[in-house]
Amino acid sequence: MSYADWIAVDWGTTHLRAWAMADDGRVLAAASSDAGMGSLTRDGFEPALLALAEGWLAPGRATLALACGMVGSRQGWVEAPYRPVPCVPLEPGGFASAPCGDGRLTVRVIPGIKQLSPADVMRGEETQIAGFLASEPEFDGVLCLPGTHNKWVRISAGEIVSFQTFMTGEMFALLSEHSVLRHSVGGEGWDEHAFTLALDDLLSRPERLAARLFSLRAEALLSGLAPATARARLSGALIGAELAAARPYWLGQSIAVIGASGIGGAYAAALARQGAAPRVVEGDRITLAGLAAAHALLQETAR
Repeated sequence: MSYADWIAVDWGTTHLRAWAMADDGRVLAAASSDAGMGSLTRDGFEPALLALAEGWLAPGRATLALACGMVGSRQGWVEAPYRPVPCVPLEPGGFASAPCGDGRLTVRVIPGIKQLSPADVMRGEETQIAGFLASEPEFDGVLCLPGTHNKWVRISAGEIVSFQTFMTGEMFALLSEHSVLRHSVGGEGWDEHAFTLALDDLLSRPERLAARLFSLRAEALLSGLAPATARARLSGALIGAELAAARPYWLGQSIAVIGASGIGGAYAAALARQGAAPRVVEGDRITLAGLAAAHALLQETAR
């Protein structure tokens, strides 16, 4: 392949993904690894990126790598300061420079977004929001971004007005892997009917959550509750409680769900049961579009 004109990087807590990009927007190559921020010391970021992208670097010049995500956190390669809402997802002048020893590489990190009251932060989602708005600049409504830490983001006039984060994904992982429920929800099976019943139950009565969770263990012991059913009920209960709390965001709004088809589809189906009409937008494509928008902004600023 030709050398990259620039490199797009999505660097989260558990995974690193990179794309060799041409200036005309073509993806020349892609690579990924498990070298997420959470597994690296500060001096490990450059070797981790070079392990994926060294073959894309032209000799004799510095290639720009533009990164979003937890790479810009306090524990990351360089801390990229948060910008306060209301704000556009990306703006010139806020990109942080990461230290590089290899002269073939220049690294810029996109800053996150902060909200002072109620206190909240995001890193990486601002780039997905920028990618979404690049194709739908007139969007006025709410974006749902499922993940480890799910975000509900109110968008108006091209700006992030407010947002709220729910630890639903992390709670599911902790409960299913490290709590007493791990004995009852193992495996990869799924029971859609059980998911729907638990979702509806917790949407109507979210205060039941803690009791409903332990009942999964009790039913497994007393009635032989199938792991696939228990796993689906756990997911439905957590998402139902989240949707109940996030109702002021999504009720009566235009909604787009940005994420992988599996979890994005689950949220869209749950919202549809409440009379909403959400769209699902594939997350990887939007992330890359956001990095491309950030690259265009840097080029415009440099002129």
